[in-house]
Amino acid sequence: MKRYIKILLLASLALAACGKDEITIVDDPSADPTDDTDTLPVASGTVAVVFSPTGDATVSGTGSDLSATVDGNGVTIVYTGSEMIEYDLSGTTSNGYLKIYSTKKQTIALNNVSIANPAGAAINVQGTQANPNKGKAVYLVVNGSNSLADGSTYSNTPSSEDEKGVIFAEGQIIVSGSGSLSVTANGKSGIASDDYVRFTDNAVLTVTSTAGHGVRANDYVQVSSGTLNISVSADMKKGISSDSLVLFDGGNTTIHITGGTAYDSDDGDYTGSAGIKADSVFRMENGTLTITNSGTGGKGINCDGSGIFSGGTISITCTGSNYGSSGGGGHWGGGSNSNSVSAKGIKCDGDINISGGSITVSASSHEGIESKGIISISGGHVYSYSKDDAINAAGNMTISGGYVCAHSTGNDGMDANGNLYIEGGVVYAIGASSPEMAVDANTEGGYKLYVNGGTLIAIGGLERGASLAQTCYSTNSWNRSTWYSLTVGNEVYAFKTPASGGSPLVVSGNSQPTLASGVSVSGGTSYFNGTLTVSGSVSGGSNVSLSTYTGGGGGGWWH
Repeated sequence: MKRYIKILLLASLALAACGKDEITIVDDPSADPTDDTDTLPVASGTVAVVFSPTGDATVSGTGSDLSATVDGNGVTIVYTGSEMIEYDLSGTTSNGYLKIYSTKKQTIALNNVSIANPAGAAINVQGTQANPNKGKAVYLVVNGSNSLADGSTYSNTPSSEDEKGVIFAEGQIIVSGSGSLSVTANGKSGIASDDYVRFTDNAVLTVTSTAGHGVRANDYVQVSSGTLNISVSADMKKGISSDSLVLFDGGNTTIHITGGTAYDSDDGDYTGSAGIKADSVFRMENGTLTITNSGTGGKGINCDGSGIFSGGTISITCTGSNYGSSGGGGHWGGGSNSNSVSAKGIKCDGDINISGGSITVSASSHEGIESKGIISISGGHVYSYSKDDAINAAGNMTISGGYVCAHSTGNDGMDANGNLYIEGGVVYAIGASSPEMAVDANTEGGYKLYVNGGTLIAIGGLERGASLAQTCYSTNSWNRSTWYSLTVGNEVYAFKTPASGGSPLVVSGNSQPTLASGVSVSGGTSYFNGTLTVSGSVSGGSNVSLSTYTGGGGGGWWH
């Protein structure tokens, strides 16, 4: 039964219902969002919407500038007033929705509500009926245990309106609260905004999508707090997708992707899946991010602009094979065919800058970390394990600090198509057997490897013609899967050699090092999945004779 209700708003109802959650808003995605703070506004009125598993939904409140249409458990609200309203949702329905036309910001509080809409979005916030594409911010407050789901088809969407996910808003979506929310996307994305999406507070969200992206925004996606678990199984789709920035400055995020590559008729090209897709910048400042992608041609992080890593913890595992007749380009495929999509851990079309945090990448079919620009690592912990180049830059690569391990089982450990500078930090590079190298610069293109500082362990040798301002030493005889100790001054580094790799073993430090084989290690600080220990207790073993190293005699045949 369809009912039309006029509602008069009581401001006093809202004052008791709303809290004051601190929310940081990003006005300029290129600026530091932590500089701007905002407080969850206090609503001037409250409207209660109660869904029913057996009867019609009910809507209650007072005021002449808000009307509600109730059709079974489908609730459409039109608000033309000047104050902010809070909509409190509760109850259960397997055939309902909440749709709001509003000229103002609004709070939607989920209070143990369960909504499934077989014909479209569960929550849909538009602008005005005359201009639905001009929406205002939605403060989504998660209380208690909640679930939302859409249908496999969106059959009731007016041609003039967008409706892109289980939760959709033309304006911003700012998630807060301390409850839990399960979002099941059967037809489109899980959470979608034509502006930005921001996660704050301590809410726990689980987004499962078999059709679209997990979280989708036009302006940017920012995860600042809470727990976000995303699973996406559709081909081409992403866990988090933004037409601009994706930023993590807190929270705990886990993304699981199983979808692969398919032809995208909108772009006229083949497109793979990804845990994160940022059309401009990806930034990791704090929090934890775990991504697994088993899809063919799937990536962990795919960024059209720069990748900036200054804090937090990232773990990426890509187990899918390359897609297409040439396997996606690079050493393991030509890449000139339009149907080739490679499976990579982190791929940025712009520069990659790493100054802090922890990054662990495993890519079983292609590159671990790749930049189409330059790579600069000045701090943090970086471990990349891959079949193709473990760390690859189309331009220069500079290592000036941090702990870096680049282990390739089929190509170069570290590969720069420009100059490669090792100036500081601790570098453990492992390349495959000749002609691949542990550390490779583009000598063929007139560039060079420069070793000017830091502590270096390289299994597979260095690019020929290297400039070794800091003396390097080597041995052609080393044992596989064996613990070695490298002593440089007062510092002791214990490292485990791989099961395979090229020769020679090259070491360097700020003073002449000593090397021992077959040692036992205890204590200390462990890096690179336990293959390097710093400042541990080392005993036993036998000394290894080292010769002065003058540079490699080969180098990769492809860059």
